[in-house]
Amino acid sequence: MIFPLFALFASSLAFPTVKRCGAQTYEAEDAALSGTQVLTDLGGYSGSGYVGGFDQASDKITFSVDSSSEKLYDVTIRYATPYGEKTATLSLNGGTNSDIYLAATDSWKDVKAGQLLLNEGSNSIDIVSNWGWYLIDSLTLSETAAAPDHNINPTLVNPNANADAVALYDYLRSIYGKNILSGQQDLEWTEWLAQQTGKTPALVAVDLMDYSPSRVERQGQVATTVEDAITFSEKGGIVSVLWHWNAPAGLYDTSENPWWSGFYTRATSFNVATALADPNGNDYKLIIRDIDAIAKELLRLQDANVPVLWRPLHEAEGKWFWWGAQGPEPCKQLWELMYDRMTNHHGLNNLIWVWNSLAPEWYPDPDTVDILAADVYAQGNGPMSAEYNRLIELGNDQKLIAASEVGSAPDPDQLQAYQAHWLWFAVWTDGFINNADYNPPELLKQIYNDEYVLTLDEISGWRG
Repeated sequence: MIFPLFALFASSLAFPTVKRCGAQTYEAEDAALSGTQVLTDLGGYSGSGYVGGFDQASDKITFSVDSSSEKLYDVTIRYATPYGEKTATLSLNGGTNSDIYLAATDSWKDVKAGQLLLNEGSNSIDIVSNWGWYLIDSLTLSETAAAPDHNINPTLVNPNANADAVALYDYLRSIYGKNILSGQQDLEWTEWLAQQTGKTPALVAVDLMDYSPSRVERQGQVATTVEDAITFSEKGGIVSVLWHWNAPAGLYDTSENPWWSGFYTRATSFNVATALADPNGNDYKLIIRDIDAIAKELLRLQDANVPVLWRPLHEAEGKWFWWGAQGPEPCKQLWELMYDRMTNHHGLNNLIWVWNSLAPEWYPDPDTVDILAADVYAQGNGPMSAEYNRLIELGNDQKLIAASEVGSAPDPDQLQAYQAHWLWFAVWTDGFINNADYNPPELLKQIYNDEYVLTLDEISGWRG
């Protein structure tokens, strides 16, 4: 998971636009500024300047946009990031928020920022600090074209996938673009949701973190998540599994970075690039030891006829976890090693492989990936269209797309209006699913009772 974002507010002031190639471009220096300022130091900007000074959480610029009718628009932001890669928040009318990734660039660059569904009449569009320390030149809107039909791969990447995995994949393909599976992290919170909404999620996500050997050797065998997964599967539910992989060695184990935080880059000296470079070295052997330990648990699920949406090495591009700390190439090598070891050595044929990063340079061999996923913690219960479109482009619309971790359950009306065909969502646990800032109770109940959102009682026959 990642950190929560800030609550946002919007105001509305009119300013001129520039029309280019059928699109409308709004200059940042003409927008309403709050804590930000017009600058001219970096050459190559359009108009009379650009906006910087995003150094406080509430700093923002507000564009006022009129629309002749309710209409969906593609959004492009022209920006620069002289201090390295950043993330901004895009907010519509003070409600729908999305995270916008701004790759590092010393010169002006365009980024596709998803879609916005404008109301008829006046609308306010905010770009709010989030990480801050970036520059905004302009925002461009163009009408969104109808999405083409998906062209999803008809088979799993593992040619020996068992009947359970094939049946689940076929079911997922059959609902893609028609419905979304409701999901929740941790079995105990599915029970909480049933009490709050009258519905049980169709999918539960569990974590194999406590099966990591470097945790087991310190705390003993305390995990029950495999049993939780079997229990939920026996009820007819779908199981997603991630792994906060405690580093195999090099845990600092200090008061600031205790041993149980060893999946964080900051908490270990373990270097994945160095380990993988020496197949005869001890660190490489520890990687194999850990993969084998987790394979043993996944084999228990295979023996129990549980197909698994398997999501290891998640959020790698963030680099806050040790498997991504050395950049994309070692991480991709580790993914492909894990795929080969689990598939060909251990015969794990119940796995549907879920890659969980957005950036193209991090994408491993597509022949080892069945589903693409993103973790999104923006508030506002929005459609997460920027992340969705990035994944569609990453997989050439041949891979199913999932919102594997979210802070806010998405509003099904917005999902459909934005043509964001997420396959499932899974809300994170305490502090998110039970936090009204992320999931207002009435809206949560509405989401879980919407016909577009599938719950456990509606999917229990998926195997047949």
